Amino acid sequence: MEEGELPTDGAAAVVEHDAETTTLPVPTHGPLAVGTRSVLGPCGWVDPLDPTAYLFHSLERDAGAIADAGLVGRGRGDAAADEPAADVWRRARETDGDPVVVVNANDADDRQRADRTLLAGSPMSVLDGVAAVAEYLGTTDAVIHVAETDTELQAHLQEAIDAAADELPVVPAVVTGPDEYRAGEPTAALEAIEGADRIEPRLQPPTPAEYGLYGRPTVIHTPRTFAQIRLALSDPEGNDRDAESTTRLLTVTGDVTAPATIEVGSDAHLSAVRNAVELEGSFKMACVGGVFGGLSRTLDVTPTAAGLTAAGLGTEGVVELLNDERCAVATAGERARFASEANSGRCVPGREGTVQLTELLRAVYRGSFDREKIRELGRVMTQSSNCQLGADAPRPVLTAIDEFESSFEAHADGRCPSGTCSDKL
Repeated sequence: MEEGELPTDGAAAVVEHDAETTTLPVPTHGPLAVGTRSVLGPCGWVDPLDPTAYLFHSLERDAGAIADAGLVGRGRGDAAADEPAADVWRRARETDGDPVVVVNANDADDRQRADRTLLAGSPMSVLDGVAAVAEYLGTTDAVIHVAETDTELQAHLQEAIDAAADELPVVPAVVTGPDEYRAGEPTAALEAIEGADRIEPRLQPPTPAEYGLYGRPTVIHTPRTFAQIRLALSDPEGNDRDAESTTRLLTVTGDVTAPATIEVGSDAHLSAVRNAVELEGSFKMACVGGVFGGLSRTLDVTPTAAGLTAAGLGTEGVVELLNDERCAVATAGERARFASEANSGRCVPGREGTVQLTELLRAVYRGSFDREKIRELGRVMTQSSNCQLGADAPRPVLTAIDEFESSFEAHADGRCPSGTCSDKL
């Protein structure tokens, strides 16, 4: 074989490309053929630790130039989740004090793998987005928050930061926090970084942009958001696009042979994700939006924040495909129980509401299905919880009732239509 050629026998796909190609070409079939590869383009293609393989943007790295594009934050760990990120930047820049930028990459829920994929496969893209926001704020302080148990990622990020130190005006510090679900919430992450003994969300207002890390104006985004910022900087002609015309990263998991992280545009439908994985068994339902996502029989919805919210689904960027052996009642109940165990305990709706929700679902197995009481409790929790865990915890239960009410009635009568559970709580 000639020098520079690669063996292709047994390859999942072979794509012709020019030598100057800087992102992974999209094949015509297989998991990588689903969606697009804009943010994910460098992953698996460019050496993640070689800064010379990236085109860094000086500011000219003007985050202000993309502010009017309406880019929204991605993920539950983002302080601007589903809201215009530029509003947060402006507020932090206008607030008295020395601003700081935080990359919140500590997520204990392994359903969501997009942030780790970016940090492992394209850390320079995230670092470039961080630099853009930091320059916009006029600060040189930035930190990347990761789980204390993920020593491999910590070492990888430090190597990437060291390699790019001469190319970037901002050199982030890698800090660690507890590997707990609650620590992924934006203000809880700030508490963790500060070394608080009790990790819990802060009361708002003030927002982190007004009073954040150590009381400083703070912009806190997920790696997904920073990578989108970098993409907008590299595509100046796309700066006039609206917030929902950018892409969204989705981790497709559940009852599949192997999870996959893909990237889809706003004009796609979630049903396309099924082509990226191999489902084990027959499709029954999907949980969209992470552990507290919404259950749905269909994926006929656009992946935009507006489309997902209108359908009663979550926007975290996770699509779990669940097969016909799954019980909707048990699935909802297990997530309610997790909420009762993982909440911070700071507010009554989160602390007591999650326990009451779990007990109401246990009652179904004992023959009592009080749908109206469950709905009312869910409404109160959603509207009055201090943190997103308490507000989102009812979603799997309420959507399960909407989609599978007959299954709840059957359980109250002493049988599980799926034949998979007798008492899962």
